[in-house]
Amino acid sequence: MKKYVNKQDPHGILFSILSRKRDFAHFSYPETHRCHCERLVCLKNPHTTCRAAFGVLVKTIHFLKSLPSFQNLQLNDRLVLLQNHWVPLFLLGLAQEHMTFEVWDFPASSILRNILMNGQQKSDDCPPTLAEVDKLKMFLNKVWSLDLSLNEYAYLKGAILFSQDVPGLKSRAVIAGLQEEAHHHPRDPHTFMDMLFTASTLQMEARSLVTELFFRPITGQTDLQELFNEIVKPIE
Repeated sequence: MKKYVNKQDPHGILFSILSRKRDFAHFSYPETHRCHCERLVCLKNPHTTCRAAFGVLVKTIHFLKSLPSFQNLQLNDRLVLLQNHWVPLFLLGLAQEHMTFEVWDFPASSILRNILMNGQQKSDDCPPTLAEVDKLKMFLNKVWSLDLSLNEYAYLKGAILFSQDVPGLKSRAVIAGLQEEAHHHPRDPHTFMDMLFTASTLQMEARSLVTELFFRPITGQTDLQELFNEIVKPIE
């Protein structure tokens, strides 16, 4: 029987992140070139919000691991699917957990911005904007308005996860069958497809937002993909 990485493994990435002490008061987002009229954001309660969001992410991954259809795929395909679809799956997790959050917003060029971003290191990532956060909250409100059941959340996650239109898959035919099965949703097909489309559009648009807003303050420069690999890969 295969054993999976224990989330409390003292040598694992997950244990390291959860036990890491972060000085949230001095955390800052990377320098970037923004329009001076654009408003940037940071979380009002980063310690509480980031840890709650990280819990949703881990819970989402463990939900996928509980699916026999996912576990029976080759390891490569599991990692490729997770790498390409973790953002909309995480957002559905936020909705399912009814997680709310508040942000401070400030001009891209301001004294407050300079204080919040003092001492930061430059990187290729961009600090989140108010427009991006508003779009994310619109998505969450849309999901909440549907009052989805646990089974309906599971259907949506399955339909998003099992997409054959991803490069690098080895069992494309098997995944295509799983995708077709997941699309047999009990709710109105139009509403279901509309939710899938909305979630898919956020797949790439929200990746930077989600990473920088919810995870960078707690993971630092740790690559989330390394965490995914640790949780999904079995111990030989």
